[in-house]
Amino acid sequence: MCIRDRIITIVGMLSVQNIFYRPREKQTIADQKRARFYHQDGDHLTMLTVYEAWKMNHCSTPWCFENFIHARALKRAQDVRNQLTQIFEKFKLPIISCGKDFAKVRKAITAGFFSHATRKDQQEGYKTLQDMHQVY
Repeated sequence: MCIRDRIITIVGMLSVQNIFYRPREKQTIADQKRARFYHQDGDHLTMLTVYEAWKMNHCSTPWCFENFIHARALKRAQDVRNQLTQIFEKFKLPIISCGKDFAKVRKAITAGFFSHATRKDQQEGYKTLQDMHQVY
């Protein structure tokens, strides 16, 4: 599976609170800066885009300030990513990247969500699709 590198980054980004901030007096500018990172395939890939841009700018705190991004959140996401990378190395799992092939990243995310998908049952509320357990 060649998407591990990107998924590890996304997991790191999901482990932190909101990465963007929007000061009241500069909301329009903050929204314009945020729009530069927008990815049409969703928030997960938007977060990945932010992280990669931050890395390309040498993890710069001034860059975060200019783009209305919480530098502390990105550093925390990087710490989580490093911990996950160490776990992969410990178990000798290769960390491989597919470059810009976002279709594989979307498929991996969707596969992870599938186990939590439910269907409405007339008598019992909702049941998971995978093993038909009742969900409240």
